[in-house]
Amino acid sequence: MRLNIPLTGAPEVDAVREVIESGYLTQGAKTAAFEDAVRGYTAARHAAAVSSATTGLHLALVALGVQPGDEVVIPGFSFPATANAVIQQGATPVFVDIDEATFNLDPALLDAAVTDRTRAIMPVHAFGLCADMDAINAVAARHDLPVLEDAACALGGTYGGRHAGTLGTAGVYSFHPRKIITTAEGGMITTDDDELAKRIAVLRAHGAVRGELYMEFVEAGFNYRLSDVHAAIGLAQMTRIDDIVSGRRRAASELTSRVSGIEGVQVPTEPAGTAHTFQSYVVLLDDRIDRDEVIRRMRTRDIETTLGTYGMHLQPYFRERFGIPDEALPHTTRAHHQALTLPLYPQLTEDDMDAIADALRLSIEESTTR
Repeated sequence: MRLNIPLTGAPEVDAVREVIESGYLTQGAKTAAFEDAVRGYTAARHAAAVSSATTGLHLALVALGVQPGDEVVIPGFSFPATANAVIQQGATPVFVDIDEATFNLDPALLDAAVTDRTRAIMPVHAFGLCADMDAINAVAARHDLPVLEDAACALGGTYGGRHAGTLGTAGVYSFHPRKIITTAEGGMITTDDDELAKRIAVLRAHGAVRGELYMEFVEAGFNYRLSDVHAAIGLAQMTRIDDIVSGRRRAASELTSRVSGIEGVQVPTEPAGTAHTFQSYVVLLDDRIDRDEVIRRMRTRDIETTLGTYGMHLQPYFRERFGIPDEALPHTTRAHHQALTLPLYPQLTEDDMDAIADALRLSIEESTTR
């Protein structure tokens, strides 16, 4: 049983065929239509499609004016692309510990992380659950800092009735096959800031502004565009998004009812006022359970599982460059070692979820030190 299977079919195939047969393959009308669809769905004022969420984060940091020598505050627990985008801009990621219940950045630790070199705060909506954005935005306002949401997993998630990715200065979604919708590879930047949107549009396409007859290059920009081939898949996916999100939430509820009684398993939480996308269904195991052995045991039962995500300070590059001790980020460290992602997608059947729960119970029994 796979960890995730994108919900795709004939509409996506037909959409790609239409673009290929048109002869217009790069960023064009389909990309613009995809941007319109995301903008309409999220109620963002602007949306700019990009080649990936990673390039989207980097592009947004550049557009926000983050420069070499600056600092950007991020949670310690995330896929390393979050920190890589900061480093690619020559800035320094400042890792903040997380709340173990939500896996999101702990806003109580933010003030202490801000220095006179801080130029942005970049929360991550872990696994599709919005971070505590009221508290984060309050800290940002005190220090006059922009907030860039890493909403890679959170398209369709809400906080206080507003969409993830529209809760700060700008937000970035991912359309990797493991995310809520997919374009195979791709991302999207959203913002309500008119001037920021204009700069993103210029920087995305080589720093060019199109004149009557040809382009003029006004910035040293990037080629971070999304092709119409990818955008066509995204457009087809957007017609399914309500079913995808509701299907993931239904499956998560069913899975929770099955695994919540297993000893040593902390199931995902959903704070009041938030709607979780459950891009990943991540549990936290007691310390007496060998999480890696559970992954191995589940594999022998033909069920794919993996770690939650990464304590970035524990990865070789960041460990060697920054030398952050484990005790400086205790909850991040524990989540890196004890969080476990289980299969979750709308296509799971009742029998599939029974099999996941039964296999998890047995695998934990075989991987526990008494």
